[in-house]
Amino acid sequence: MAEVNAFYAAALVARIRQWARELGFDAVGVGGVDLSSAESELADWLAAGFHGEMDYMARHGMKRARADELVPGTLRVISFRMGYWPQAAAAATVLADPECGYVSRYALGRDYHKLMRNRLQKLADRISAEVPHQYRVFSDSAPILEVEHASRKGLGWRGKHTLLLDRAVGSWFFLGEILTDLPLPMDEALEPHCGRCTACIDACPTGAIVAPYTVDARRCISYLTIELQGSIPAELRPLLGNRIYGCDDCQLVCPWNRFAQVSREPDFAPRHGLDSAKLVELFAWTAAEFAARTAGSPLYRIGHARWLRNIAVALGNGPATAGARAALYARAGDEDAMVREHVAWALARLDAVAG
Repeated sequence: MAEVNAFYAAALVARIRQWARELGFDAVGVGGVDLSSAESELADWLAAGFHGEMDYMARHGMKRARADELVPGTLRVISFRMGYWPQAAAAATVLADPECGYVSRYALGRDYHKLMRNRLQKLADRISAEVPHQYRVFSDSAPILEVEHASRKGLGWRGKHTLLLDRAVGSWFFLGEILTDLPLPMDEALEPHCGRCTACIDACPTGAIVAPYTVDARRCISYLTIELQGSIPAELRPLLGNRIYGCDDCQLVCPWNRFAQVSREPDFAPRHGLDSAKLVELFAWTAAEFAARTAGSPLYRIGHARWLRNIAVALGNGPATAGARAALYARAGDEDAMVREHVAWALARLDAVAG
């Protein structure tokens, strides 16, 4: 552990905030490692099976709340925010057009994981040049309770949809962390400001926010379209509408997001017209086209088969146009059994709608 006196530590934090701003981060918070008071809630959530097929969450268990076990010697967790709200086609307009595919706003541009980690690495190296320290950087890349840490370090408060909220900018931002052995001064947590508002709970298409601050991932559209490996439960498919990758409904209705600011990061701008693309066009992508057009994007991780699965459901939830039928029939004999299943469901649904 580096020896740092209190006066120098405070000055170092001020420089860290400046360096972070230069690297594109919008806010920085510093705090301790103790999240023991959050462990019982995490244990109850896992025991209820709300993590679904995300077995890694149960496998890591309480390690998610113990940063000093993740990286022995850690004294402080420095949390960072980077806004991603893009200059894109209006979300409400796309959601209202059943022939368009809705992609979560965070996934329209480049994948944030590598970008955030690279920036955090640069920042951690710069700190190390000033004061040698033991550290590791993360951005949704390790078993750590990111929102809990960020909320305790003054970057916002945990909303009823479980995402971090800030009164000035809402919730459209990514989080990242530097775990360090530097004894830096700590920031104060903020008071929550959700009050009696339940807009996010009421807006969830599938009722996944089963209680304030509790999400059953098994019903969450983000989980169903991204994390779930196999078939989407038939009873939930009609509720997905035209959402083909993730869901933003709980954020779109949040009153605090009326203050959302367009991201300063050009890499988060929409690529390949994905902010308002037609379902029929996206469904026609070959595996090679999917790989090429989603390279460096969050979309890449679900693979071509799940991409087609999601779009088939959206087509089944849309109007029974000649174009939709033709697109589905073209995939009716797809080599992937999961795709065939969802195409058959979609065609049967369009037949039922057409009478």
